[in-house]
Amino acid sequence: MNEKIRTAFLILAAPLIASCTTDSTQSSSANPMTFFVTSVGTGKGADLGGVSGADRHCQALAQAAGAGNRTWRAYVSTSAAAGAPAVNARDRIGQGPWRNAKGVVIARDVNELHSNNNINQQTALTEKGEIVPGSKNQVNTHDILTGSSPDGRAVAGDKDMTCGNWTRSGEGAAIVGHHDRLGLRDDEPSRSWNSSHPSRGCSQENLRASGGAGLLYCFAAN
Repeated sequence: MNEKIRTAFLILAAPLIASCTTDSTQSSSANPMTFFVTSVGTGKGADLGGVSGADRHCQALAQAAGAGNRTWRAYVSTSAAAGAPAVNARDRIGQGPWRNAKGVVIARDVNELHSNNNINQQTALTEKGEIVPGSKNQVNTHDILTGSSPDGRAVAGDKDMTCGNWTRSGEGAAIVGHHDRLGLRDDEPSRSWNSSHPSRGCSQENLRASGGAGLLYCFAAN
């Protein structure tokens, strides 16, 4: 009798189990996002805890948004230091294509990302699918930390443009880009998404003073 009850239970439960399995599979793959601007910074200015800390920040925000099943990397370069070679942001982020939280393609590959990409205020959304305030908004946070040259590589020369490879929140500077492709002038630096100008400093206050909040670009590397 017990065996008959067990068999009947399994028959009745099978559709429910299948439904749960399907729902779980769909929820893990439903989010098309492979690119976003962080909705918040770390709160310590350009001190991100190094590149690994920047990556963890991207991963944590993606996880909270339901896209944590991918490997996320922060779009940041580093300078050569202590015998270690420089690291290029473009080499850290996979091959693409990359889509925002709404599924809109912002670039199909690394070359397009650094030439004719689709990054602007309407497409450079946060992990929540929200628009990041830009230079035409009351609060401007369009400065995105990158430490990179326009081609996505570490900045040439001896001058540090990464706030001590993302470990300082005081003196120094970091190259930032404008996610809204707007600035004080109508020129290439003002329109650059990844290499517009150096920050005024590395603290949260100095980043805010020039139109930033310590935000990052995050890309799914797989």
